[in-house]
Amino acid sequence: MGGFEDDEPPSKRARASSVESATLSDIPCYSKPTNPLGGTMARPLTSQGKEVMVGSKGLIKRDEFVRIITKSLYTLGYEKTGAVLEEESGITLHSPPVNVFRKQVLDGNWDSAVVTLNTLDLLDENIVKSAVFLLLEQKFFELLRNGNVMGAMKTLQSEISPLGINRKRVHEMASCLISSPQNVLVGFSKPGIESSNSRFKLLEELQKVLPPTVMVPERRLENLVEQALTVQREACYLHNSVDGLSLYIDHHCGRDQIPSQVLQVLCAHSDEVWFLQFSNNGKYLASASNDKTAVIWKVDEDGELLLKHTLTGHEKPVMMVAWSPDDCQLLTCGMEEVIRRWDVESGECIHVYEKYGVGLLSCGWFPDEKQILSGLNDQSLCLWDLDGKQADCWEGQRSTKTSDFAVSKDGKLIISTSRDSAILLFNRDTKQERLIEEEHTVTSFSLSEDGDFLLVNLVNEQIHLWNIRNDPIRVKRYTGHKRSRFVIRSCFGGSEQAFIASGSEDAKVYIWHRASGDVIETLSGHSGAVNCVSWNPTNPHMLASASDDHTIRIWGLKKATVKRRDAGSSSGSNGIHMNGSANGNGFVHQCNGSRSK
Repeated sequence: MGGFEDDEPPSKRARASSVESATLSDIPCYSKPTNPLGGTMARPLTSQGKEVMVGSKGLIKRDEFVRIITKSLYTLGYEKTGAVLEEESGITLHSPPVNVFRKQVLDGNWDSAVVTLNTLDLLDENIVKSAVFLLLEQKFFELLRNGNVMGAMKTLQSEISPLGINRKRVHEMASCLISSPQNVLVGFSKPGIESSNSRFKLLEELQKVLPPTVMVPERRLENLVEQALTVQREACYLHNSVDGLSLYIDHHCGRDQIPSQVLQVLCAHSDEVWFLQFSNNGKYLASASNDKTAVIWKVDEDGELLLKHTLTGHEKPVMMVAWSPDDCQLLTCGMEEVIRRWDVESGECIHVYEKYGVGLLSCGWFPDEKQILSGLNDQSLCLWDLDGKQADCWEGQRSTKTSDFAVSKDGKLIISTSRDSAILLFNRDTKQERLIEEEHTVTSFSLSEDGDFLLVNLVNEQIHLWNIRNDPIRVKRYTGHKRSRFVIRSCFGGSEQAFIASGSEDAKVYIWHRASGDVIETLSGHSGAVNCVSWNPTNPHMLASASDDHTIRIWGLKKATVKRRDAGSSSGSNGIHMNGSANGNGFVHQCNGSRSK
């Protein structure tokens, strides 16, 4: 069992990061319209005693409610239904002057449209000017597109410029006149597409400028529904659903959405399993063991893990693995030994990285997949090209007791231990250094998917969550798990990484609610210390744990049903068979660790 004491070699090391105004282009494009005028067929009827307000709490204005429904029907293409709703309800989508205005816009009758716009009782002069600008801008480009350069020039000089707004855009329009007009417009229109089609886009832009009481905003009903669903999702304490939210019922996730039942026990290793990590696409799992091997597991369509390759060649225990960003290659790091790069599909070793007289402790990829990073036992951090050439090296940056490091997705930020109780955040571009200062020794850490948070494990049986977006700030603390001697690793996981999971020396897996810090599940099943956990990044219902009991456990939903398979079935010679019980957790797949490609 790997220790974390001064007189012991570094082992069970840390998880490697998976290496976490207007412009000319704003001219409306010529695309197919999504809806007709709407409202032109409506014949207002007298409302027959219908309430002004609707809804159980009387908060919804009936006329507004009907209008956004009507608008949504037209947007969805239900033109006849929308017209019938206007007629039957007596509530028109638009007033007669607005319908006239819309028709003038679609017909390209720009002068009349400007006149009608000024009859709509718009009180804000800035709104009027902005709407007029949009109309005249469209007029300008249509004239230019049709070769009427003099007409476009007159429009710009005598109609657009006097408005006194959007000077930058006016200058850009003037440049179209100075340059070859047809060449300038090549990127803004496509041959064969009529300019009238872009006028529907103009109407959408006008809807954003004009008050909603004049023109109902596009997709308003959809936006309201999405807002309601978002509020429900954010209020769901245990949200971990993979299915979309339903409109039929209020959303609520129970504990049955948290992976807490053992679905498989993987037994390919003959000694303690120190590290494991799901691939970025969630289709593979890789594990590292004290038995000097690493194993690649494949997640099949049914969510069952099958042994794909057993990777041999290391002369010392394998401390960690790291997936390439595209998941086609895997790095494995021996304990103070070498790093090996493997082809995931074939299982062949592609390259061995080593430095004479120095042992390698950790491995990770740069986002461009052209370089890898490694921690060494001489307290340095080295950058290697894929062919093995050392590209850079930072000496004296780390403690030798922990090998964790992480790289941001843009490759600019490198995170590594600086001292036993400090973590260095180093920006490669600006050379800026920031420090996370802890009161106790750091044993491991992991970076969130968005790169804004760092999860730090400490020797005092605490896990701290730091916001590192700007100056590092500790935002949450998680406690309850056990750690006395060994490196225990934790991870983010679940839907939108709303949960924290960690191994523990009491042979359990702990799951916390990330925002509140509450322990929501304690998973029993292992018979030895749980060294590492990994949450499938694409399946919030799949969690893996690695233990000193030589096994890996795959955790899923309690309500999940297990599909029976006979050993040696056509699914591949994986030797999977069913075991009738597993510590009260129901049926469990047992894998004997035979090879299947």
